[in-house]
Amino acid sequence: MNDGAGMGSKFVGIANHVWEKVCEKVKRAVVFMDSGCAESLHWVGGISKLLQAGAINVKEFSSFEAGLPGQVKAVFVVSTLLKGRTADIIRDIVTLSSFQYCVVITAVSHNVHLFANNVTAELEQDLVFEQFGELLCQWMGNMNYTGEVMHLPILIAPIVPHLFITTAYSSFFSFVPQDLKLINNTRPDKKKFGSLNDVDYHSLPFQLQTQIRSLVSSLNSVFELLQLKEECFAVGPTSRIIAGELANYSQAKQRRKYGQFKASIVFVDRTLDLSGSVAHHGDSLVEKILNTLPKFPGLASDVQVNMVDLTAVQNNEETENMIAPGCLSQPNDPSSKALWESMLNMKHKEAVMEVRRHLVEAASKENLPIKMSLGRVTPEQLNSYVQLFKTNLKVLENHSGLLQLTMATVQTLRHTCYTKWDNFLAFERLLLQTLDDSDVPCVLTQLLSIIKPHGERDALDYNLEEILVLLVYIYSVVGEPKLDETMDKAECAVKKALLRSLCDEPNLSQILQQMTGCSSASELTSNIATDVVEQVFETLRGITRARAHMKQFKTSYSPGGNTHQAMFQPLVKQILEEIFRPDRPDTVDIEYMSGGLTELLKTGFSMFMKVSRPHPSDHPFLILFLVGGVTISEVRVIKDLVSTYKPGCQVIVLSTRLLTPLDVTQLIFANDRLHPDIGV
Repeated sequence: MNDGAGMGSKFVGIANHVWEKVCEKVKRAVVFMDSGCAESLHWVGGISKLLQAGAINVKEFSSFEAGLPGQVKAVFVVSTLLKGRTADIIRDIVTLSSFQYCVVITAVSHNVHLFANNVTAELEQDLVFEQFGELLCQWMGNMNYTGEVMHLPILIAPIVPHLFITTAYSSFFSFVPQDLKLINNTRPDKKKFGSLNDVDYHSLPFQLQTQIRSLVSSLNSVFELLQLKEECFAVGPTSRIIAGELANYSQAKQRRKYGQFKASIVFVDRTLDLSGSVAHHGDSLVEKILNTLPKFPGLASDVQVNMVDLTAVQNNEETENMIAPGCLSQPNDPSSKALWESMLNMKHKEAVMEVRRHLVEAASKENLPIKMSLGRVTPEQLNSYVQLFKTNLKVLENHSGLLQLTMATVQTLRHTCYTKWDNFLAFERLLLQTLDDSDVPCVLTQLLSIIKPHGERDALDYNLEEILVLLVYIYSVVGEPKLDETMDKAECAVKKALLRSLCDEPNLSQILQQMTGCSSASELTSNIATDVVEQVFETLRGITRARAHMKQFKTSYSPGGNTHQAMFQPLVKQILEEIFRPDRPDTVDIEYMSGGLTELLKTGFSMFMKVSRPHPSDHPFLILFLVGGVTISEVRVIKDLVSTYKPGCQVIVLSTRLLTPLDVTQLIFANDRLHPDIGV
């Protein structure tokens, strides 16, 4: 292919190479690691990678942890700046321990540390790191002890060979239209921005500037190891800022002079297609697993699988946390890794059958008394096969990865949320057809009938978070609706129903706690609830304007006609179809970001001479970076498009995280999006 296999293996190699560098430091050490780095390690080899390299123990990066008496070496692996809260936690751990040798490995480059400390001069020595090394010796209580500080680009985690996530940036999300108001609040009247497209890097809050600079620096470090010479493109205001920073980053300019492999990187704002990230029309087993099972503790892009059924322990609420959970990531088992990749790339039915096939082959190999049955695969059938493995500890160990993936499948197929999936899908299809015949108020009226307070809901009714998911889908699909009395009346009715439902919640979920600022239902007042509902609709109305500035990719909604029904068109599909067009027209909505005078001249001359503008398909490698997250369905759409068009380039998908619909509501309704937690 060109589905990124060649370049993908290079990316995987880089991820492994970085962790091998970490492993060189951990012999006879206690390792303390934050969640951003832990998730990267999780997809590369897990904790066993460090233990095999000689680590004594691996602990959470927390002020409540410390080394034991006699443990003299510590390694800290963090994804944040070495200042503020991060420095405080390191100090707390060191002062509570008896270390004589401390190594701190940060994913944030020294250049970004200078930026964060407002040091503008280019320093040849790693001054900030040296000073922090001295602090380590002070905290250890002896300046003759050893404090070592270094940077490694711990950035990417390989989900499959053509899909990677930047784990330290899982909470980073592209601008939503309401952010313009927050940015303008700090600016004088004469300098307020008219739209998000006018916002530049230096007008952002300093924490967000630092986070973007850190992402750009980390990408540059990875591209340096890959020997890439990239051209940058952007779709959306957030992407324009990131792509512009990467294009003009001084170290990146220097790197490109010697890069061997030419590539295009296209940054895309997630906000431009929120409907694609909350929709349920992707026929994917993996997407349903991610949407159904609880998050693996501390991770954004994996789930925890209850493994109690493979033990003699009785499975109930009291015992579910007694046995370590399973997960989807299986980097150390080639057979399970191959199954995971197949599950991700296949349709739902094919993936379930592939799980059964692997299970039957493993049972046959171990001479287990399996009874083959053809036809439809059921969770009961899969579970009965799994039970054959639990009687033999060695067999259980040999096929641990396969059993984790199987149990994830079984638990998803049995879950009440799985039953709801078809209900969501039916509503989304009905919405598309309704929009073809009528308008948004009619759709909101239909939604009104399924908004129920907690006391009136049963297991198959939509809870409040799921209603928010449907609202995001509606407002993202419709584009800018006609604002009139009918629209106001329909919205008012939905607001009242939401307010009633919110005030009736006996327990606030994490999303509702974040939105209300209340840790419990008893703290939630009517005034707070009213303000939250108003803010939700302010954000939703903003979402309808997200593509207002676009010319080619104006909408994801394709009306029906005499020969076909109304359809949803994912933005990534629209973008790639435009990039892969044989006639290579100017990509109006895919903006080329200049990296200096040469590129500016090239772009400028093309206006009045026969000089072709830079195009994303110019080079043998195309990297699509979705800022804010990517869904499994979108990854499959990209892979299918590459198979259909057979472009002359390999395609790699990069994103900040794997997304579920509930992730999206949590990210777009977040109150601190412009002031990210960067450890300061």
